[in-house]
Amino acid sequence: MNLTLRVWRQPNPATPGRLVEYKAENISPDMSFLEMLDVVNEGLIKRGEEPIAFDSDCREGICGTCGCMVNGVAHGPDPGTTVCQLHMRRFRNGDTITIEPWRAAAFPVVKDLVVDRSALDRVVRAGGYVSMNVGAAPDANAIPVPKTIADEAFDAAACIQCGACVAACKNASAALFTSAKLAHLNLLPQGQAEKTRRTIRMVEQMDIEGFGACSNEGECEAVCPKEIRITNIAKMNRDYLKASLTGVR
Repeated sequence: MNLTLRVWRQPNPATPGRLVEYKAENISPDMSFLEMLDVVNEGLIKRGEEPIAFDSDCREGICGTCGCMVNGVAHGPDPGTTVCQLHMRRFRNGDTITIEPWRAAAFPVVKDLVVDRSALDRVVRAGGYVSMNVGAAPDANAIPVPKTIADEAFDAAACIQCGACVAACKNASAALFTSAKLAHLNLLPQGQAEKTRRTIRMVEQMDIEGFGACSNEGECEAVCPKEIRITNIAKMNRDYLKASLTGVR
C-alpha cells in the first residue's frame, strides 16, 4: 500500500504546530497503525530528519498509552479498538490519512502526537485509596457480590485511561473517564467506606484540571476502545448529588 500522511508536527509546547505531508510507501495491510508509523520514522531517520514522536507501550490494547486522532476520530475508524490495534487493511491504497494529537486544554501537546495526560492521574489520585486493612487474602466468597453488580464494576474497571473520551468530546469532558474510575470502586462493598469522599474529590479535581462539562453528546462512548458506557456518568452525577448533600469531604 502507498499512502499520503498529513501528520501534526510540533517540536515543543511553546512552538506552534502544523500539518506536514509524508509518503508511506510499501506498507503491508497486515501492519498495525503504529508499525506503519515505525516504517515512516525509519525513512525519516535515514534521511537525517526528526522522527515523528508518538506514545506507545504494550501495543496490545491494554495499557492505554497510545492515542491519536486518525482522520478526526480518536483511535481511528474501528469501534472498540485502540490505535495500536488498528490495522492498515482498514485503509485503501492511495488514501490520505490525517494524524493529530488529542485535542483538549487539559492535554497540552508535549511534542508532535504526544500530549501530557497527567491530569487524569491527578483525578484518580484525588479519590484516595481504600483504607481498610485487608490483611491476608480472604476467601473468594467471603464478601458476596451479586453477579450483576460484579459485571458492572468489571466493565467500568476496563478503562485504560487513554483519554480518547476527552479528545472526542466537543467540551473536552473527562466525565466518562472519571465516572468509570468511580463506578468500579463505588459499586463494590469494599469501596463503600470512602464512596462519598472519593466521589466529591474526584469530581472536583476533574473541574480543577480544566476538563469541560458533560452535555450528553455520546461521542465519548462511541470512541472508547473498551466500550465504557455513558450510564456510568449518570451514576456519577447521582452519587455526587447525594455526596454533596451530606457535606462529607
